[in-house]
Amino acid sequence: MKLKHYAVAGLFALGATVPAVSAAGDVEAGKAKSAVCAACHGQNGIAQIPMYANLAGQHEQYLVSALKAYRSKERNGGMAAIMQGQAAALSDEDIANLAAYYASLPAGG
Repeated sequence: MKLKHYAVAGLFALGATVPAVSAAGDVEAGKAKSAVCAACHGQNGIAQIPMYANLAGQHEQYLVSALKAYRSKERNGGMAAIMQGQAAALSDEDIANLAAYYASLPAGG
């Protein structure tokens, strides 16, 4: 019986170290803001050119992290110079909204 209690306590302790994922973005506001993204990432979040990433169906928190890393110029390589310029103009709210929008789209387009 004690082992069960330790296992439950361990799960709670582990949960305390995992950052909470907030789905605070507004899908409709993200859709409205996504027009500029569509030039490279496609109208439905599926890029027509293989060198550009598909955004549709990506995990929301991943998109938030990626955009913030581009904005702070922590993310480099590939198309980073273009993305850094695009992300520089985004507020935290814009990023949350865009992430919510692209996460809401089906991954297959």
